[in-house]
Amino acid sequence: MTAIIQTFLLLLAVLVAVAVLARRLNVAPSIILVIAGVALAFVPGLPVIELAPEFVLLVVLPPLIYLAGVAMSWREFRFNLRSISLLAFGCVVFTTVAVAAGAHYIIGLPWPVAFVLGAIVSPPDVVAPLAVARRLGLPRRVLVVLEGEGLANDATALILYRFAVAAVSTGVFSFPQAAGTFGAIVVGEIFWGIAVGWISLRLRHWARDPRVEITLSIMTPYLCYWVPEHLGGSGVLATVAAGLYVSWNGPLLISSATRLQGVFFWDLFVYLLEGFIFLITGMQARALIERIQSHSLSEIAAGILVTTAICIVARFVWVFPAVYLPRWLIPSLRTRDPSPEWQRPFMIAFVGVRGVVSLAAALALPFTLQSGAPFPYRDFIVVVTFGVIVITLVGQGLMMPLVMRWLGLAAVGTAEARVIREQELRARHSAAAAAHARLETIAGRDGLTIDGDVSALLEARNAQRTRVVPRSLDDEDFATAKLGAKLRLELIEAERVHLHKLERDGQITDESRRRIERELDLEEASIACKSEAYEPPL
Repeated sequence: MTAIIQTFLLLLAVLVAVAVLARRLNVAPSIILVIAGVALAFVPGLPVIELAPEFVLLVVLPPLIYLAGVAMSWREFRFNLRSISLLAFGCVVFTTVAVAAGAHYIIGLPWPVAFVLGAIVSPPDVVAPLAVARRLGLPRRVLVVLEGEGLANDATALILYRFAVAAVSTGVFSFPQAAGTFGAIVVGEIFWGIAVGWISLRLRHWARDPRVEITLSIMTPYLCYWVPEHLGGSGVLATVAAGLYVSWNGPLLISSATRLQGVFFWDLFVYLLEGFIFLITGMQARALIERIQSHSLSEIAAGILVTTAICIVARFVWVFPAVYLPRWLIPSLRTRDPSPEWQRPFMIAFVGVRGVVSLAAALALPFTLQSGAPFPYRDFIVVVTFGVIVITLVGQGLMMPLVMRWLGLAAVGTAEARVIREQELRARHSAAAAAHARLETIAGRDGLTIDGDVSALLEARNAQRTRVVPRSLDDEDFATAKLGAKLRLELIEAERVHLHKLERDGQITDESRRRIERELDLEEASIACKSEAYEPPL
């Protein structure tokens, strides 16, 4: 037990150190974490840590998918549903077939085993590349499409994976039966996810207790995922559906106190999950190398390079027709949604990094068939999958900033960010105007009489909220707002120092100091939030 705790603390220290290094190097932490994990795998005396596939698929994956669904805008998801579906379903199937064909004809794997490898490496991971893309200012629609694809592509890949493993294990495969089962899984999981999301929101609304609501929010993704997974599905689509439902219907049913505490909890929870999973992924290197004794180094290298090349090329081959062909064939679609410049689909095609879901699926392969014979090429598939993950994550991940600058998408993203922030400023002022209009109608409602001092206080509150937000992002307005925010922060700090002195002198209790300090913290957080909104993009 002591060794486990010491190893955990070591990994936590590495996680913190990598986060600091990544910020200094302006590189996605996930990339450095995988590299650090590979290095740690060969440190003498450090115990070998093997990634349990059940832990990834049943414990780590559900909350990550659910939070991504909650963070996704349902309106934007629905508008880009065609593009997302073509990637999350079409591209995954196409990549599976392409990798299977290459693995059969070039590497020499039997067809069923080749399809298993194709299904495993077909879904891209979006956590690492999107962390870089957001920081570099990728255009909003490209981000939405990639995020939407990342929500659903694991479902397609895991279902295909189950079919392929079953075909290898039993030697029997029926395409009509598989297609019917696939359709039933998709429809059933979507309905299940919406039902769980509806129940979760109602329970949280009735509870009105942040601790209870956050606990329910933790339970929601696991309930969505585990039930379909136990019944033979993937659980991914159900979790996505629940997240999108909560995203669209939750704002008016979830209390502000729950949002404030829930955002902090989920940010930390997901940060630790993602950090540990990328670090431990790299640490699989030593255990995997020990498994490849039955295959030569040249066979392994050829398998990794061929599979990686096919994954990258297949995505480019699929993306460009998927973007332009529907618009060429459907005039109404071309009118409503004109064809984008080639740089955007190129960037979507380039972001094809493989991640931990692929490794977990490979490690979850059974050791034996139903007949008792060893699962063919199991260790070969696991090692090749790990190689594909490392090459795409490190190689493509590090190249993303260069590719974005070459395509000129950073400038496009900056211009879009400015438009979005201008819209937010207008929304803040219109919201304040709506509050002012409501104040004018309150006085006559049900014969209610508002005292003059109370009315003046409310008017001052509304006026203050309007004054601290600039009307536009021009230099003069920005400078004024920034100066005002800076002075308000100085006043808040002065209050904190004074409260600390009062507590030290015994003039107030610690409980009183904490209550007042929380109000100051909320005000400071509000200032920081507004500052991000009106600061002009770089």
